[in-house]
Order: sequence, then structure tokens, then C-alpha cells
Amino acid sequence: MIASLLSVGAPGAQSTGGGCQIAPGGIRVDGVCSAANSLHIPVAYRSILPVIIFAVGALVLLAVSAVLSKRARPGLYPSLTVVIGGLSLVASVWEWYDVGSGSGTVKIGGQIFYDRFSALFLILISVATILGAMTADSYLRREGLDGVEAYVLMLMAATGAMLMAESGSLIMLFLGLEIMSIALYVMAAYHRRRTQSGEAGLKYFILGSFSSALFLYGIALVYGATGSTEFVLIGDYLTKNVLANNGVLLAGLALLIVGLGFKVAAVPFHYWTPDVYQGSPIPFTGYMAAVAKAAGFAGLLRILTGSLITQESVWRPIIWLLAVLTLIVGSVVAIAQKDLKRMLAYSSISQAGYILVGLQAASRTGTAGALFYLFTYSFVVIGTFAVVQVVQGPGEARNDLAAFRGLGRRQPLLAAAMLVLLLAQAGVPFTSGFLAKFYVIQASVDRGQYWLAVIAMLAAAVAAFFYLRVALLMYTGGPVPAPGPGAGRPASGSVPVGAVVGADGGPLPGGPVGATTAGGRPEDDVFGAGLAPVATLDGSGAATPMLLEEAPAPVAPVPATIAAVLFITVAFTIAAGVSSFAIDFAKAATALL
Repeated sequence: MIASLLSVGAPGAQSTGGGCQIAPGGIRVDGVCSAANSLHIPVAYRSILPVIIFAVGALVLLAVSAVLSKRARPGLYPSLTVVIGGLSLVASVWEWYDVGSGSGTVKIGGQIFYDRFSALFLILISVATILGAMTADSYLRREGLDGVEAYVLMLMAATGAMLMAESGSLIMLFLGLEIMSIALYVMAAYHRRRTQSGEAGLKYFILGSFSSALFLYGIALVYGATGSTEFVLIGDYLTKNVLANNGVLLAGLALLIVGLGFKVAAVPFHYWTPDVYQGSPIPFTGYMAAVAKAAGFAGLLRILTGSLITQESVWRPIIWLLAVLTLIVGSVVAIAQKDLKRMLAYSSISQAGYILVGLQAASRTGTAGALFYLFTYSFVVIGTFAVVQVVQGPGEARNDLAAFRGLGRRQPLLAAAMLVLLLAQAGVPFTSGFLAKFYVIQASVDRGQYWLAVIAMLAAAVAAFFYLRVALLMYTGGPVPAPGPGAGRPASGSVPVGAVVGADGGPLPGGPVGATTAGGRPEDDVFGAGLAPVATLDGSGAATPMLLEEAPAPVAPVPATIAAVLFITVAFTIAAGVSSFAIDFAKAATALL
């Protein structure tokens, strides 16, 4: 029976009674092909091989956990997840070369695209899953959350993201979106002993469900306007027909952008991002920032630059506005953040703005720049959150900027890795971030969008402030001793500027904590990080004492898995910034356009 179904549509197939196509030598199966106009779709399993590997891998993990005790063999589940991710990576690379330099084909009844665009995202998601599992291992052990559930959720989220990247229709895109989203909702709320984690999961679920409903309504409107949900058929219909009244199509287009704009954290659909990033377990936050953003942009690129390219005069101004708002809000609001996870959340929003710049160009150059940006940013963001995971300590106790004070002295290699990743996000030359910003801005200039290019460059200059602030905190100013017990001192964790810390940790009258600059700011204060606001700094009046936050606790040794993740991410970030292999890879993935 399976052989008969797989033979449908083969070269030389002959029509038989009942509307069934049978290949020469094929066997007719009664009850399957008896009805007139029967629908029989051959399944090209190789086109979804990475998806199958992840889905079956999740079931294998559950089966293994059912026969082993919960605490048996620490490190088993992350190791299996890395192996499963490795198999998926091999299958994805094989698909890349199997497709070749052609434009690709559609498989499984037009529901799956088999092309290099899909293969690029399959490779990206596979690598992100491997790095995510390696990062999560030490965190889950540290927090007492080790178990199979986290890795099953990670594999299922990757399965949904891959379906989104390979989707050949709006229905398949929605199915992948929901599979990925449901897993991410649970991952956000995974730390059951942290109230913030449960709150993050609930916010993500409520707002995500609302955006999914809007996206589904958009699918219905596009189907009503074009008569199909398949990308190829939608594009073909709009190419051959001019709609007398395109209001339904435009409404559907707007809702599709809103639904996917939520996933990529584009302004004004970004409100969930800071709270969810802050409350979620940090390895899952990094994984979410890489995979969910990549899958969301894969869907946007498929829809806008593929099936709806004939409507670019309508959607390009919308994307222009979203890009500007995302760049400005992400860059400016990040400056005011003292919690590093919230700062990185707004940084992620800002980075999405640059990808929107490439998308707005609606050209092969812009798409290649957006793909390059997505691929390289995934390495950068996972590595950045891995460093924060080490510094924050058990229970995610220290996410404030002051926790990084003096990190260059306490953990030189860890600080060096963080420095490279921060410079990449700031767009400093010789890093992947510089070339990523250059390519998307160049595509914008090529299409005559000079104001958008100027805004993007100004946003990069503003964003450099909060990246360099963390870098300076790591390498300037030693840690301030934490105050010990005693009466008559300020609130716990702070001492006033103008007091010398005594042997017992308490303030003594006399000289200042450190030398002051011309503006009266302590030398150890890097752009005001870790300091409470003051009324005056010249000593006149009854100013509120400036308070230094409690000194950061000693950083724990870097686990071997985290060290491996940082080595991979930093090496790739530098390599992609000084060579052309990554942009050539991205350009080859735009052959379908």
C-alpha cells in the first residue's frame, strides 16, 4: 500500500478508473483509489528528514526517561539531544547539497519547499539546538531542574521552527508556528521555583495566543482573496490577475505581518519581550532569541518576498515604518535598563530592526543580508546569554549590570568572550555584526531608501553606548567590598559615596571611595551603572547619597559545556567578520528569488 501511494505522480504514471494515478507496475489498492477525483499525495520523506529526526528524537528521549530513574546518568539527556541535533545538522547539510544551485521544488502536495532557503534555516536551527542543549545542561543541574522535559521541549520547538522554514503554504506555516510556540510557552515557565518564570510563561502564552488568532484570521482573508493557501498558487494568481477590490487581501496581509511581527519582536508588537526574557530561564531565553526570531523571519520572507512580491508597493511602506520604530525603540530604551536580561531583550528588538531593513529592500541583496544577519546573530545571542548565565549565579540572583564589574580581573577569558560578543552586537569591524549591518544598509541604499539607512546607522551609534558600558564595567573599576553587619550604615548592599570602606566593611569618614572625575563622578562608576539617582553632585544642599550596589559575588568556574559553546560562538563571530564564507552561504540561499 505504501509503495502504491509513493508511486503516485511518478514518470510514466497511467490513469485508471476512479481517478487514481498508478505508476507502471504499480498495484491498485481497492478502497484507496476507488472514489472519483481521489486525492493522493506522495510523501517525499527526504524533504522533511531533519524534522523527522527532531520529532522522533523527542519521542526517543521520552522512551529512555520512562525506563531510567529520573536522576540516573547525569548528562545523558543533553548528550542525546546533542547527538540528535548533530544528526539533524548532517541531514540539513545533505539537503543543502542535494538541492544544488537550482531554485528548488515543492513537495508533499505543495506544503513543503525543498530549496536552499529552507536548508539554511534547517542548519541554523540544528546548530542552535546543539548549542542550546549544551548551555542548558549546567544551568538545569545548578538549579535542581535536571530532567528530560527541558530537552523534549527544545526538540519540539525546533521541529515547529523547521516546519515554518520549510512551509509551502500558510496552513503549514501556522502549524509550525503553533508547535514551536506551545513548546516555548512551557520553556518560559520552566523554573517552577521562580515566580518571574511563571509570570513570563503566562504573559507569553496570553499574548502569543492572541497573535496566533490574528495570524489565522489573516490566513482566512488571504485565502478568500486568492482562493489558495499555497505560496506558489497565491503568487501565480496575483501575477495573472489584477484584483478590482483588494481590501480583503490587504487586510489579510496586515494581519499576517502582525502575527509574525509578534514572534520577531518588532515594535509595536514587542511588549512581551522584556518581561519574558527577564523571567525565563536564561538558557531558554538565548534559545528563544535565536530560534523563534529565525523562524518568524523565515515566514515573513516566504510570504512577502515570495508569494506577495507583486504587492510590494503595499507592504514595503509598512515594513519601513516597523523597521524605524523597532530600531529607535530598541536602541533608546535599552540605555535605561539596569537589568542585563532586559537590556539584551531590547537589544534583540533593535537587532530585529536591522533584519527588517533588509526585508524592506525586497531584493535579493536585501534577503541575503537578512539571512546573513539571522545566521550570525544566532551564534552571538546564544553566546552572550551563556556568559550571563555563568555570572548571575544560582537562582539567577545577579542580573544587574554591576555583577559584571571587574569581571576582566576575576575571569579574564570569560570577559574576553563577552567583549567579542558585545562588540559584534554593536557592529564593530572585524566581527560578524559589522558585516551584517553593512549588508542590510547597503541593500537599503541600493533601493534608494537613504533615510532608512541613515536611521539605521544612527541607531547603531546609540546602541553602541549600552554595549560599551558593559564592556567598560568589565575592565574598569575593581569590585567594591560588600558591607558587613553593623549599625548606623545605609541599607544593605550599599555605601554612600564620600565614605571609605573600613576593615569591617562599614563606612568611615574621610576620603572618597575612589578618585573623582572632573564632573564629580566616582572613577569606578561607568556611565552611572549600578548607582541610585542623586539630587546634586557638587556637595551643595541636602543631596541624596549616591549608592554603590553590592559587590558581585565571585564568579563560579566556567563549566566545560559553556566553555565549548563560547569557543564555538566567538570563533564563528570572528571568522564570519573577516571572511566571506557566511555571506556566500546566505547569497546561495536566495536562489529561489
